[in-house]
Amino acid sequence: MYYYSATTNAFYPVEWKQDYINAGSFPNDAVEVDEVIFIEFAGSIPPEGKYRIAGKNGLPEWADIPPPTKEELQQQAKSRKQQLIAEATNQIVPLQDAIDLNMANNEEKEQLIAWKKYQISLSRIDVTSAPDIDWPEKPQSPTDRR
Repeated sequence: MYYYSATTNAFYPVEWKQDYINAGSFPNDAVEVDEVIFIEFAGSIPPEGKYRIAGKNGLPEWADIPPPTKEELQQQAKSRKQQLIAEATNQIVPLQDAIDLNMANNEEKEQLIAWKKYQISLSRIDVTSAPDIDWPEKPQSPTDRR
């Protein structure tokens, strides 16, 4: 058996109740729930697109995950932009080294130009327009062609 608190949206094992009381952390609104409720809401993965909330009846229930806010979408776009720029840099560095040392073949020279153009396009992306961002197409790396 367990206790469930709507204010903390958490479960507490019955056998630990006294420990929580002694620590002053047992919630006043805790209600006893059976193993079935505990397993559904704490012992399993939530249904897709759902998360656990405290229902109006004081028991747990599933609710729809709200869509991301504009700020969250902008942060996601910023993270993606940084990741893609880092990936482009990882492609550019060895190609640039080959050119600097006069060891690059024509394909590597073309690759370097394509990756630099891609990186510049990424750097110009305004993440405040998320989610309406037209991401540039990634060039093929030499390993993609094999």
